[in-house]
Amino acid sequence: MWTIILNRMLAQLIRQGTLILYFPDGKIQSHGNGKAPSVTVRVLDADLVGRLVRNPDLTLGEAYVEGSLTIDGDDLRGLLALVIANTKGGEALVWWRRIQDAVRVMLRGAAQFNSTRRSAANVEHHYDLSGALYDLFLDADRQYSCGYFILPDDTLEQAQHQKKAHIAAKLCLQPGMSVLDIGSGWGGMALTLAKDYGATVLGVTLSQEQYKRSVERAAEAGLSDRVSFQLMDYRHLTGRFDRIVSVGMFEHVGVPHYPEYFAQVKNLLAPDGIALIHSIGRAAPPSATNPWITKYIFPGGYVPALSEMSAAMEKSGLWPTDIEVWRLHYAMTLAHWLQRFEANMDKIRALYDERFCRMWRYYLVASEMTFRQGRQCVFQMQLANRQDAVPLTRDYITGVSRPDLMHRASLHKDRWDQAAQ
Repeated sequence: MWTIILNRMLAQLIRQGTLILYFPDGKIQSHGNGKAPSVTVRVLDADLVGRLVRNPDLTLGEAYVEGSLTIDGDDLRGLLALVIANTKGGEALVWWRRIQDAVRVMLRGAAQFNSTRRSAANVEHHYDLSGALYDLFLDADRQYSCGYFILPDDTLEQAQHQKKAHIAAKLCLQPGMSVLDIGSGWGGMALTLAKDYGATVLGVTLSQEQYKRSVERAAEAGLSDRVSFQLMDYRHLTGRFDRIVSVGMFEHVGVPHYPEYFAQVKNLLAPDGIALIHSIGRAAPPSATNPWITKYIFPGGYVPALSEMSAAMEKSGLWPTDIEVWRLHYAMTLAHWLQRFEANMDKIRALYDERFCRMWRYYLVASEMTFRQGRQCVFQMQLANRQDAVPLTRDYITGVSRPDLMHRASLHKDRWDQAAQ
């Protein structure tokens, strides 16, 4: 029975490309239009068929990690690209997916109720893993967020440097300004703003590992007098700052806490201050987090729609002075991370085990394919208390900070077109 239901579901879902499915009883079923791309999947456990029917989004990742589902050539990228490409348009959201998504949206408030204690536990789950792990796939500055690719063949180090420069340009920094970094990671952004732009920076994080490494890095760089870090929740902060920056942290706030988040940004921002919120976003209506990601990678996390961010921001009284959308930049960042992760698989296996390697490979590939084939992007929301806090044209962002690089990018549009394929 479960085999029949699964085949009916896949017949409705896979319309472009080809999915060939081998079942434990020896039966073979093909779905799609018979054209490329073609992916062959083998289900090795009879019980897995029913699990795929009942909760495909959770079970697919679990089956790959546990090895009860294999892909010919281990073509995980091909499988996830095929599935996501067939679901991104909305027309493929057949009845069974609509029901599942509706239930998840109904329950997401409880899943994203991130109190101070729960937020700390969520951060510990992901960010307090071995620092050696992150050294094996991130850039030397440990920037664990989207890079900014001015050219598609920029290195990961170039893209992350350009990301920080782009954000600094939007902050309109002047030497001596006070900056708050909400969700400061391993300290790279804070150290850059102090060293290269003369700011005095306070970074806050809930990660024990990130906090300890950030303090060490500030001391090693001789910047402890201008950069400090605190292990605390942003909601407990007081004072005023000339600038506020938050990169890759808003995804952990949770929809029920959006009004509280933007109200706190306004409270902490000086009257003539500027804030820059950098977050993964969805170019689609509000939804719910993939259950596999919630269970294994980012508990309490959620990728917001722009409408959700904007609704909460509007109630805070802050001015939206610039909103920028980055599209393929995170797909390209993740491709670099995945390449480094796979190249260091033996070292990562020694840190953890084979299951961890398969789980994190699934996470990185699924994330890349979601940005490349799905409706996921990055939002940079620049906010201020005053309407005239920033210049009235955007020239100060690109033309002033990196005119040579921007000119170089304009000369190579063909390479961008090719990279988007």
